[in-house]
Amino acid sequence: MLKVISILGLFVMIGALVGLYKIGILFTPQPIAIAVQVIAIALMVWARVTFGRRSFHAAANPTVGGLVTSGPYRIIRHPIYTAACLFCWGAILAHLSLVSVALGMLLLLGAVMRMMCEERLLKQKYPEYVEYAKITKRMVPYLF
Repeated sequence: MLKVISILGLFVMIGALVGLYKIGILFTPQPIAIAVQVIAIALMVWARVTFGRRSFHAAANPTVGGLVTSGPYRIIRHPIYTAACLFCWGAILAHLSLVSVALGMLLLLGAVMRMMCEERLLKQKYPEYVEYAKITKRMVPYLF
């Protein structure tokens, strides 16, 4: 069931991204938004490089090879979801509207759905995840 919910969360995130693109704000010329999006891309690349050659799974399947706790994973547990949200919210804040905020909340909802599923599955596969989760936050250091 967790894998199904995580796939649903992925589709929610993709739908929000497509929606932001369709309303024309995902790629914005606003300098501050561009700076935030560059930071988001750098975080995503850092996380992918740290994660290594493991493949992406549509479902929240823990990958083989051990728990990754280095690189950005030292600071936050879900840097790739964080990067996706940061990328989009940079554009949303530059173009505030009811629709853009609703799509941003939808994106965040999908990411949280995936995180919750992933964490439960990671706890089952890697018992040390419980201790790791105590010393790191999900997306925002020291907050969440």
